[in-house]
Amino acid sequence: MVTEPDTGPDAGKALARRNRKFAGACVGLFVTMVGASYAAVPLYNLFCSVTGFGGTTQVAEEASDLVIDRKITVRFDGNVNHALPWKFRPEHRSVTLKMGETAQLAYLATNTGGNATVGTSTFNVSPPTAGIYFNKLDCFCFTEQVLESGETVEMPVVFFVDPEMDKDPELKSVKEITLSYTFFPVEQPERPVAATAGTAGTETNL
Repeated sequence: MVTEPDTGPDAGKALARRNRKFAGACVGLFVTMVGASYAAVPLYNLFCSVTGFGGTTQVAEEASDLVIDRKITVRFDGNVNHALPWKFRPEHRSVTLKMGETAQLAYLATNTGGNATVGTSTFNVSPPTAGIYFNKLDCFCFTEQVLESGETVEMPVVFFVDPEMDKDPELKSVKEITLSYTFFPVEQPERPVAATAGTAGTETNL
């Protein structure tokens, strides 16, 4: 004998309760995943900064106290997200220096749009395994840069390549490192554009 499914009021209430429980579980899972993703971002950034994973460079508070004879050529690359009306390029395409030697180079950014805009940059080096040896003493990365319409600013980068790289067997044959920046628009600046225009171009904090 085939039993017909219960379609009475009690069955409807039970189904509604199950649906509410399922929806609650989905919301809880979503909140947990979002929370985990936000927690993962700083942990991932910390991991990258310590290990150089993904071509993340290092931050140094002082210049290297050792300079060795091995030379390395550093090439510079500049990119802009299509949503930001800027031109952005390195002042020089490359520099050759000894490992441990401090060098300074500048990037030039121009706002080609009709209004003041705010941008911020990300960066990486290649080969990625060289990131742990690339040390920045001063940089404009991750700092909001405000440019008025038609304004051009110079953004310096001060860096050195750690002589410890010479001891890394995986990088023994590497003769070039590429430092690449990409600028993105800032949709919600930390400060109003009117309050920061004309000042951010001079900020060079790490």
